This record gives sequence, C-alpha cells and structure tokens, in this order.
Amino acid sequence: MDSLRVLVTGYLRAAWRRRWMGVIIAWLVCGVGWVAVYTIPNQYESSARLFVDADAVLTPLLRGLAADSAPTTQLEILQRTLLSRPNLEKLISKTDLDLTLNSPSDRERLLTRLSGEIKVVPQTKNLFTITYRDKSPKVAHDVVQTLLTIFVESATGGSRTDMENARRFLERQIQSYEQQLRGAEKRRADFRARYIEILPADNNPNVPALEGARSQAQQLEGRLQDALISRDALKQEVENTPPMLVVESGGTLGGSVNGQPVRTRVQEAEDQLRVLLLKDTEEHPDVIAQRKIIESLKNAPKDMPVPAQPAKDAAGRDAAANTLKRSVPNQVYEQLKVKLIEADTGIITLQRQRDEAVRYRDRLEKVQREQPGLIAEYQNMDRDYTVLRRNYEELLGRLQSANIAQAADTQADKVKLQIIDPPEIPRLPVAPNRMLLITGVLFGGLLTGTGLTVLFGQLDRSFSTVDDLRNLGLPVLGGISVLGLLPLRQRLMTVVRFSAAVAVLVCVYGGLVIHVLRSAALI
Repeated sequence: MDSLRVLVTGYLRAAWRRRWMGVIIAWLVCGVGWVAVYTIPNQYESSARLFVDADAVLTPLLRGLAADSAPTTQLEILQRTLLSRPNLEKLISKTDLDLTLNSPSDRERLLTRLSGEIKVVPQTKNLFTITYRDKSPKVAHDVVQTLLTIFVESATGGSRTDMENARRFLERQIQSYEQQLRGAEKRRADFRARYIEILPADNNPNVPALEGARSQAQQLEGRLQDALISRDALKQEVENTPPMLVVESGGTLGGSVNGQPVRTRVQEAEDQLRVLLLKDTEEHPDVIAQRKIIESLKNAPKDMPVPAQPAKDAAGRDAAANTLKRSVPNQVYEQLKVKLIEADTGIITLQRQRDEAVRYRDRLEKVQREQPGLIAEYQNMDRDYTVLRRNYEELLGRLQSANIAQAADTQADKVKLQIIDPPEIPRLPVAPNRMLLITGVLFGGLLTGTGLTVLFGQLDRSFSTVDDLRNLGLPVLGGISVLGLLPLRQRLMTVVRFSAAVAVLVCVYGGLVIHVLRSAALI
C-alpha cells in the first residue's frame, strides 16, 4: 500500500510540475474541437406518414381464391417502388438535384446516397413513415413530397402491370409444361405397356409388382395352412361324434321335458357347444348362451316315474324295455359333415390360388433377374412425370387466381392510399447533436491535457526522492530535504491562476451550451 501511495504521489507531483502544459493542451484540444463541431453543417429532416391498406370487404372474400395483388407486405412494396432506380432518377429531375451534378460519377454517388438515406419505417401494420435528411430544409421537404407523389401515381398502375406480366408469364410456362407433360405421359404409357407384369400397380405405386406377388403368395400359403389345421380339427370332431343317437320313449326309463328326454337334449346341446368352439372362443356370446342352455337342461326337474306293472317274467320285461328305446339321426353329426365338405372345398380353392400366385411370383423373379434396371428406370420416369404434373397443376391454379385478381383490380379499387401527415419544411435542425459533441470535446480536452502531463512526467529522467537514487544501486551519502519553501501567498496564487485557467475553459463551455439551447429554441 505504501509503495502504491508513493507511486501515485510521484505521478501527481510530476503532473503538477507540468500543469501549465496540460492547461495549454486542454485549451488547444477544446478550441479545435469546438470549432470543428460548429463547422459541421446542420441536417434538416422532413417526414410524412402514409396509410396503405387493401379493401376491407373485397380482400377477405378473395383470400385463398385469387392472387393477392394488394400490398400484403407493404414495407417491401414501398421500398421496391420508392427506392428503385427509375424512381430515384425521376426524383432527381423533379427536385432539381441534378443541377448540382457535374459528371456521371456524381449522379451515381447521389443515387447511392439517396437509396441509403431515404428511410421507410413501419409504425403499424398499414401505417408507414417516409423520412429524409438534408442540409437544406427545402430539399428535404421536396424529396419526401416527390416520393409520395410518385408512389400514389404508380401504386395502382404498377400493381396491374405486374399482374398482367405475371399472367402472361404463367401462360407461357403452362404451354411449355403441357408439351413436356404430354411427352412424359406417352413415354410412361409405352414403357408400362411393355413391362406391365413387373411394374408397380397404379393403385399402389410404392410397392413393386414382385414384392406384391411375394406378399400375396405368402399370405395365401398362410391361409392354406390355417385352413388345413381347421379341417383336421373338424375331421377329428366328426370322428368323435356318433352318427346316430339312442333315445328313450317310455316314462319308466327317465323323465322328460316338453315331451323330449332330458338326457338327449343335454347331449345335443353339448354337441352344439363343441361345434361353436371350433370357430369361436370361450368369450363369444353364442358360446356363453349355449353353456347357459346346457346348465338349465341339467338342472331341469325330472317327471315322477310311472308306477311299474306287475312283473310277469324276465323275458317279458326285456321285451318291454326294448320297445321303449329307439335310434334317431344325430343332427350335430350332419352339420359337422357339411362343414367338413365346405372346408375341403375351401382348401382346394386356396391351393389353386396359392399355385397361381407362386407361378406368377416365379415369372416376375425370372424377368427381374434378366432385366434388373427396369424398376429403377420406371421409377425415374414416374418421378419426372409426377413433378411435371404437379407443377403443371399448380401453374393452372395460379393462373386462375391471377385472372380473378386482375378482374378484381380492374373492376374494383382494392388498394387504399391515404397521406396521414404531409411533409413540411423543417425549421429546426435534427443533427448534429452539438450539445453532446461540445461536452465530449470538453472531457476529451481535459483528459488529453492530464494524460499528456502524466506521460511527460514518466519520460522525465530526474529524481524526486532519495529512494529513487538508491534504486539505481549507487551509494547515497544523504539528501537535502528542503531547499526553501515558497511563501504561502505565492503558492496560493499559483493554485488560483491554475484554477482560473480551468474555470475559464468551463465557462466557455457553458456559453456554448447556452448558444446551442437558444439555437434549438429550447430556452
């Protein structure tokens, strides 16, 4: 900390010894800077606000149906219309700017400057501000006014001209695409007729014919295997089902419900359940209903047995028992036989279809092995045809939109232009900001004077203290601390003179500030 204090003290002493040099430098920098600030010419700004909108009723009705010929992107259209080279040439001739031009290079520089200095700024969606600055307030006003006049005169006419040019261009492009599309259609049709067997189908163009044939053969093979498994299960069920059923006709051998033996109806219901399980699952409603029927038949009450007749002899009883039993055809067996015949017929049909699909697949594989590039050639041809057709249809749609939009522009005034704030001749300059500039010059002069005094102090090779001598590595016998102090009054006068020089500089700055404020009509 002590070394830093000593270092700072040394800098301040060196700067104080050269204080008048710093004051002179500050005065020189401020004087030159302030003169330069006042030599900068004033810039006057003129502006106007323009409202651009499409018809509030007609435009929504035509949205999506006709091409939007109104300025939907008003900023781009304003810049394109106002800052194009023909309009800038017209602007130069109407505002007498060409009187200041002496050579073609001067004209080019003026065109470049105008295109960069004219500002078109959007304030809202439909409200824009046109601004231009110049050394002459009249020129600034004339430029903005002329730009407004040019835009209002050419906005509607330019839009209709652009629409007509676009419509003609679309017609030429449609004729060109129509010829290309017809040629592509003919080539595609000839190629497809020649190799129709191996090319993809029109209803599924993403799947080649060979892939479709392989998939179809595989599906038919799977269906055939499923049919064979179902037929075998049905055949096993037929073998396990008796073709005839023995039923009881007498009351002594058991009860009956509704005139039919209970045991026989339960068996028939169980056989029907087995038939249903061949094609349905346990959760199927028909299976569940059939199980409920079987349960109700099993739980049905039996009729009271008929009193037995007195027994005569064993032979008589056997004859009587035989007369109470009879055999009837099993309906379930007949139904299973019919289903088995249908299954065999379906298997024969699937085998025939499978064999045809396999032969078709083998034929396509042979053709593709012999000519492997046909699919790729057809895909390239089909892709070109698809692109041409899509572009042709899109051009047709845009041509119709352009026709509708042109009719709307011709028969109705879609574009609405209104000058909200007309340009005026400016009375006060907007640039340069002299207050900021003269303040910057003052601080720059003070910093420059202070910095140079410190810098010259660092370049001074004299020694201020005994320690500076000792740092050189030389023996120092001693030093005289005080050669003689100046009188206090003389020291105060030195400080006062220095302060007065700085104060006068600040007062000059204050006078300049007051002058700037009065020029800007702020005081």
